[in-house]
Amino acid sequence: MARIRRERPVLLAAILSALIALAAGMNKWVVLVLLLVMSLSALFNEAPVLKVEPAEPEETEPETPPSRLQDVSATLAGLDIPVMVLSDDASVLFQNRAAEKAFGEVALGAHISARLRSPGVLDMVRETIATNAPNQIEHAERLPSERVYIVRSAPVEFKADGQRERFFILSFRDISEVRRIDRMRSDFVANASHELRTPLASLRGFIETIQGPAKNDQKAQAQFLGIMLDQTTRMSRLVDDLLSLSRLELKSHIAPDEKVDLVPLLGHVRDSLVPLARDVGVDINLHLPDGRVEVLGDRDELVQVFENLMENACKYGQEGKVVDVRLKNGAGGPVEVSIVDKGPGIPAEHVPRLTERFYRVSIEDSRSKKGTGLGLAIVKHILTRHRARLIVRSEVGKGTDFTVRF
Repeated sequence: MARIRRERPVLLAAILSALIALAAGMNKWVVLVLLLVMSLSALFNEAPVLKVEPAEPEETEPETPPSRLQDVSATLAGLDIPVMVLSDDASVLFQNRAAEKAFGEVALGAHISARLRSPGVLDMVRETIATNAPNQIEHAERLPSERVYIVRSAPVEFKADGQRERFFILSFRDISEVRRIDRMRSDFVANASHELRTPLASLRGFIETIQGPAKNDQKAQAQFLGIMLDQTTRMSRLVDDLLSLSRLELKSHIAPDEKVDLVPLLGHVRDSLVPLARDVGVDINLHLPDGRVEVLGDRDELVQVFENLMENACKYGQEGKVVDVRLKNGAGGPVEVSIVDKGPGIPAEHVPRLTERFYRVSIEDSRSKKGTGLGLAIVKHILTRHRARLIVRSEVGKGTDFTVRF
């Protein structure tokens, strides 16, 4: 009965075929024999059963957990400070773009000593690998330019599924600008102290002389008082220049937004310096275009710039007897003001340092002309605030050209 239930569709199909054959006029006995054959075939013929033996499981090696170096490298690649990743034997596994730019490309797998030869850095790396503790030192690179770095080495460990992976991060923090500012600050204090100490020593000596040996000498007192006035005036100029520098530094990031016409401004500066120019035997000649020449600026500060440059040209270029001031306003080009003297000129080695504080080409010449050594430093700060440039061209024996380009 179970076989009949399983083969019911086949039996029904055979009966239906027999009925169709009878309806078509086939002999009933032939139809009966065919129906019997088909029924017996369906009931007693079994389809072969394929036995599939289960496959034996293949032996597989345990999976090695993926290295975390790729994750570490992807994170460090975006940093703007030089960073290297080292292995347990101090081989370079990765360096970011900033490290390539600062130190050159290092072949991956090479020892760190292939690029960094500093004994201090190498000793620090070895100590970090041995102790698994972070360290840092200060390191200076001389080539291609002098740079100072705080170099730090620190271990990084990853633990997963009983596996332990360790790398060492070597980072370089550039402190060159900090060191330069510290050096400038100490130089500034030393120079300012020196500049003030000289007139103060003179004043003290003259006061002691007037109180002592020259107590009743009216002629000597008059002479000493005149020198003391010059010294106090010099100190006053120095203090004023220092205050000007301080004020300029506080607002150096704020660009002026007022329009200033340079044509009348240069005329005003020239007129104010006529007495000085007459005293030193120099003529100041203006070469100005017709119409207005306007720039964005602070009028008082620009007056200070051109007064300083014209005064220097008169004092230090007086042998040439002429100072030419030219204002150029080319179509589509920058506005330029050039102050040209015909004096002895400036040696080439001094030109790059002219705008440093207290820097003088000739100390005696500067002091004899009552200079503080801060004038061009003030000019530089003002022009920096105005987003302008000071260009100096000089040739010994032919004169000097100071050009302000807006």
